[in-house]
Amino acid sequence: MPHTMRALVAAEVGEPADVLRLESRPVPEPGAGQALIRVTATPIHASDLHVLRGRYGFFPVFPTVGGHMECVGHVEALGPETEGLEIGERVVAVAVPAVPGPPVIGTWQEYLVADAHRLLPVPDDLSDSSACQLAVNPLTALLLVTRELDVQPGEWLLQTAAGSTVGRLVIQLARHLGIPTINVVRRRAAVDEIKALGGDEVICTEDEDLARRVAEIAGPDGVRKATDCVAGPVGAQVSQALSPGGEVVVYGALSTHRQTDPAALTIPLQARSVIYEAKTVRGFWLNRWFGSASPPEVLRALSEVCTLVADGVLTIPPGRPFPLDGFAEAVAFAEEPAHGAKPLFVFDGART
Repeated sequence: MPHTMRALVAAEVGEPADVLRLESRPVPEPGAGQALIRVTATPIHASDLHVLRGRYGFFPVFPTVGGHMECVGHVEALGPETEGLEIGERVVAVAVPAVPGPPVIGTWQEYLVADAHRLLPVPDDLSDSSACQLAVNPLTALLLVTRELDVQPGEWLLQTAAGSTVGRLVIQLARHLGIPTINVVRRRAAVDEIKALGGDEVICTEDEDLARRVAEIAGPDGVRKATDCVAGPVGAQVSQALSPGGEVVVYGALSTHRQTDPAALTIPLQARSVIYEAKTVRGFWLNRWFGSASPPEVLRALSEVCTLVADGVLTIPPGRPFPLDGFAEAVAFAEEPAHGAKPLFVFDGART
C-alpha cells in the first residue's frame, strides 16, 4: 500500500472548477471501529458541487476533499476492534454526513477511512458504476415512498421532477409496490419517456395546468400523498393539488439552482389550504435522516436497497467515468442540462 495518495481538494468556497486542485496527501490510518477503503468509483452529485459553493445544508471545514455522499471500494486495512469486515471485501461506503454529526468525509480521493457501520458489502455481480450510486438516490426514493409517506398499494402518488434520478427510481419502486404514479415533467419531450419507464400518468407543466390535471386524473379532491423536488410555483401547485389532510414532502429545490428570482426561492402557500384543509408541507433531508436513524436502521434500509437493485426492481444506469485529473471536464459535464449518465470519478481496478 502506498504512503501517499491523490485527492481532489477545494481550498475555499467557490465555483468547483475554480477552487478544486489535485493534491498528494498521506494515506490515512483507520481508528477503532473503522476501515481503510481503497476507492474504485465515486459519483459527482449536484449536492457535492453545492457544498463547495457554500449553498448546501452543511458547511465543511476548508480545505476539504470534495465528494461528501458515497463511493465503492475495497477494504484495505482494519482498525482495532473492527468486526464484521474482511480485508479485500468490496463495500459501499456511505459518506453522507449526519446532521447533527461528526465532520464530513470526502470521497474524491484514492483512500478514505470510514466507520464500519457505514460500510455495506455489495454483490459481486453489481458493477462499481452501479454500486457507487446505491446510497443516496435509491435510498432517498425508498425512504420517501415507504417511510416518509407510507404510500399504500392503489393509492395515488404525485411527484415532481419525475425525470430526475430519484424520480425515475420512485416510478420503478412504486410500480413494484402497486402504487400508481402521477409524474410531473417540465418538457413535453420527456412525457413518452416517463410513460415507457412505467409512469401511469404524466403532466407537462410546459403546457398543462398541474392542479387541474391532477383533479381530472385522481378526482376533484386531489391526492393525499406527494413529493416535490422543484419548489417555487410548481411546488405551490402541488400543494393546491392535495386533498384535505394531504401531505407533500419536499426533498429538493431544483427551481432555486442558480436562480435569483424570489418566486423561485419560495413555495407560496394558500393559508386557507393549510388552516381549513389541514394540508401539510414538510421537508426531508437524507443527511438529517442519517443523524436520527440508528446504525441498525440505516443498515436495514441500505440492505433493502441493495436487494431491490440486485433483484432488478431498481435499475441504476451506468455512469460516465472520468479520471480524477479530468475533474474540470467532469464538473462541466455534471452541470450540463439533461446530461444523462451520472459522472463518476474512477480509479485503478474499477469495474464499470
